[in-house]
This record gives sequence, structure tokens and C-alpha cells, in this order.
Amino acid sequence: MVTCPKAHAMGMGFSGHCLLSLHSNWAGFATAGLLIYLACLCDSSSYPRSVHIGPTDLRLVNGPNRCSGRVEVMHDNQWGTVCDDDWSFPNARVVCRQLGCGMAVSAYGTAHFGQGSGHIWLDNVQCRGTEAALSECLASPWGANNCDHTEDASVVCTGTGTATATATATATATSTPAHLRLENGPSRCAGRVEVLHNHQWGTVCDNGWSMAEAVVVCRQLGCGTATSAPGSAHFGQGSGRIWLDNVNCTGREAALSECQTRPWGSNSCDHQKDAGVVCSDTDTLEQRPLRLVNGSNSCLGRVEVFHNQKWGTVCDDTWDLQDAAVVCRQLGCGMVLSAPGSAHFGPGSDPIWLDNIHCTGTESTLTECELKNWGEHNCAHSEDAGVVCSGTNPLQVRVKNGPGPCAGWVEVLYEATWHGVCSTGWTLLEAGVVCRQLGCGPALSAPIGARQSRGDGHALLEGLSCRGTESLLLECQQREMGLGPCKQGSAAAVVCTEKKDVIQSCSVLAGLLGMGAMLCGTLLVLYLWARYGRWAGRSPAKPPLIKKTEDTGMSSEA
Repeated sequence: MVTCPKAHAMGMGFSGHCLLSLHSNWAGFATAGLLIYLACLCDSSSYPRSVHIGPTDLRLVNGPNRCSGRVEVMHDNQWGTVCDDDWSFPNARVVCRQLGCGMAVSAYGTAHFGQGSGHIWLDNVQCRGTEAALSECLASPWGANNCDHTEDASVVCTGTGTATATATATATATSTPAHLRLENGPSRCAGRVEVLHNHQWGTVCDNGWSMAEAVVVCRQLGCGTATSAPGSAHFGQGSGRIWLDNVNCTGREAALSECQTRPWGSNSCDHQKDAGVVCSDTDTLEQRPLRLVNGSNSCLGRVEVFHNQKWGTVCDDTWDLQDAAVVCRQLGCGMVLSAPGSAHFGPGSDPIWLDNIHCTGTESTLTECELKNWGEHNCAHSEDAGVVCSGTNPLQVRVKNGPGPCAGWVEVLYEATWHGVCSTGWTLLEAGVVCRQLGCGPALSAPIGARQSRGDGHALLEGLSCRGTESLLLECQQREMGLGPCKQGSAAAVVCTEKKDVIQSCSVLAGLLGMGAMLCGTLLVLYLWARYGRWAGRSPAKPPLIKKTEDTGMSSEA
């Protein structure tokens, strides 16, 4: 509200001073509106700043392995992070492709793998998903961002290799974890090292074989720590292929296939040099059993451990990705995808056995981590911890035959083939999870009822049930998972909001609001000028005569 000085309110008219004050206020509104409008025009005209960022080194950090973690890029000889504005599944695909880490599983934002430090080098990265490197995508100029490190972008890929791939034949790392066993020893935790490749078991040459490599073998097998690393066919000579030679581990790897080695089958050995390992745990029955329950498969669900002849849960206090990674490794369920708490997979019953677990992420079993006493906790079952592992076949999602990357018929990848999803029970909750996994905006609709394509005729999932808070479709409850025709004969689809559309719509709306504010301010100034402007040049009116009762009384006396 605009007010005049007190003197003007006492019958002295609407003076030029008051008009000037009023004009100043409304002119301020008009100016503010103009500035908002111009700012919106500048913002919308410059978003996104379509520049190619140029060649750059890339890495994923703070994750369970080199193929999962916070995205960091090298610029001006300094590592920096990437903001999650516009961060999407196509961007994650490019990162995984550039790092040689297989296919993208998810594209996280909000510092999913912890906050970085230093520079935030990139923002508004926009890839089509077909580029060979992140440097081919469009992005804001180096260092231009409106973010802080709570918005650091992350990626999870299907690969797990920890070593940087090189072009030399003497220092390569295998791209996927290889199955491993110890043969011809007194137990499964001691013997000749053999690895599975091309559906064939073969041995490992002892060139460069040491305790560092033995530690990794014992960890991968869940056999405790290494006690010795004998060579020279200590456990007898193998037969067939010699798959690996010159294996070079740091001792921190989760699997032998993550270590540096010569290419598969390249060696200068015979079976007289077969490598062996002896681990500390020769009786695996002494290890605490572990399971994941109430999930759609054995590699995701609520964490339960067996103690005193009873299954019990784990409290989510301090529960994180490092703890979950150990669970996935112990169960042979691949890499960790997430570590949900708050009874994400439903509350358990009976005892809560463990609380405040602290793992480094390299342990082979959960009981090797720092633990409180069994049964000692301050939790309820509403805090039961869960784990989502990739398993042997991470459930990847895509949309097909739609107008863009965020709309179409939903398909999931199973055994190298894409299959549809049945529309039984398909709602916006399930569609929202798909949109989130694709890196798109919120779900707009969940169309159903279309016949399956003639070339497919079979679907993979029937009766999905999501709560809407899941990050991956894999986390939703599934009534059936297997190839076969949909019982209703129809496929499910989604229509998601594209993030760039949301931002552009907001920019347009902000521009309209700014222009409206400017117009309102201008009209108000014109109205007030027309209404009161003619009073600006007038002299103040004379004050009216006030008759005093005393004077009346005096005149009557006279």
C-alpha cells in the first residue's frame, strides 16, 4: 500500500510530493517486472548453451568399483564433477560406453555416491545416447553451472572392472567377472586356481603370482583371507587351456577378473606352472548364512542373517552401499545397485540381529565387517535394511516405437533379448518407476491395451506392483517373471515428461509472468497519472475556518 505524509491526509490535498512517492513505488514494480522478463529471456535464450565440451578424461569414483560411482571429468588438469541438471539415461549410456563398462543400469542424481569437492565442471549435459564419448555431447561451457555438490551426477554400469583398459597386450583387464574355483585341494577354499572362460575351465600361470592375487581369489570365493599362494602346480597339474598369465592385483579388487592381466589365452607357460591358493576358511559351514527376502528374486530384498538357529533382520543405522556390496558379493549376486533402508522390502519379524554395521566394501562376508554384539540394537522393524544387487541379468529397461526417448511401449532386456511387459495391474506408479529409471521426468500416463507386436508375441513380466518410490523396475514386486504370452494379450506403455520440456516450459512461464508484472506496473502508473496527475500542479487548499464554541459563548455574553 502507498501512503501519503500525514499533512496531506489532513485536508491539504494530494500534493506533488505524494504523487512522486506513488510514482516511485509503481515505477519500481514496473522496473522489477522488466528485469524479471529480461532475465527470463536471457535464461531461455541461453538454455542449453549448445557447445561441445571437447575431449576429456572421465572416471567414476566413490562407488563399489570403477564402473559405478560419481561422474568426474578432467579439465585444466583438475578433476571436477557433473551437475545432475538434465542428467539422464542416454548420458549414462555414453559414460559406460566411453569407460568400456558395458551397458548403463541407472543414471542417478542428488549425489547418490556422495558429494564431490572442488569444481563442478559440467552442467546441462545432453546426449542422444549413441555418442562414443561424453565429449561428443552438448553441455554448458566448462565451469558454467547453477549447482552445488548435492546435485552431483552418478552412473551405474553393468561392468565391474576396476582397472583402466589399455591398448597394450600385456596389461588388459577382463570386462566382466569370471567364475572361479579351487580344484584338487582339501576343500573348496584351497587348491589349484581355475577360471571359466568361453564355457571352458582353465588354469592360471604362476608368473607374477603372489599373496595379493591370492587375497582376491579368497575374497571372491568367500573363503576368508589368504594364507599362501603356491605355484609350480602345488595342487597338481591341470589340463586344457591356460587362460591367464601375469596376473597383477593390488589386493583390493573384488574379483580376479578385475586385476591387470594378459589377454585371455595369451601365456608363456605349461601346466607345470599352475597357480594355487590356500585360504583361511576351509570349513564354509562356520560362516553365518545370509539371504535376501521379500524381493522379486534372490538377489534383492530385505537382508536377513541366521544366528542361534533363527533368521533375523539387520537395522539400517549406518547402512550404506559399502555394506550392501559385501552382501551382493557373499551371495554371488553381482554388483550392488542400491542399499535401501526404512523397511523398503517390508518389515521383518523375530530378532533384529545386527545394527551399526561398518564395512569397507572389500570384505568377502558380512561377518568380516565391524559389528556390534549380536542382538544389540536400538531399532524397530520399520528400519530393516535392504539390498538390490544386479544379479547375473540386470533388468534394463527401454521404450520403443514412441515419439521420443521418454514415451513408448516398455521393454526389458532378458538373456540378450528385449521383451515386452504385460499390462496387468499397470498404473502410473509402475510407469513412474520406468520414467525414473530412464532418466526422464514424471509419468504423464500409463497406456495399456495395445496388442503385442507381431514379431514378439511374448512378454517377460506379468503383474508388476510398484509403490512408486523405487529407483529401478527390478525393485518392484513381480507376480510372475518368465517368458510367455500376456494373459490379457496386451502390452504396457509409458508417457514420461522429458526434462528439457519441463525446464523450457518453466522458462516460458517465468517469461510470461515477468512480462505480466511489467505490464501491470506500467498500466498502474498510467492510471494513477491520469487519475491524480491534474492535482500535481495545484496549490494546497486553504484550511476551512473552525468555529470555536468559546467564541460563540463570548458573543452571547456580549
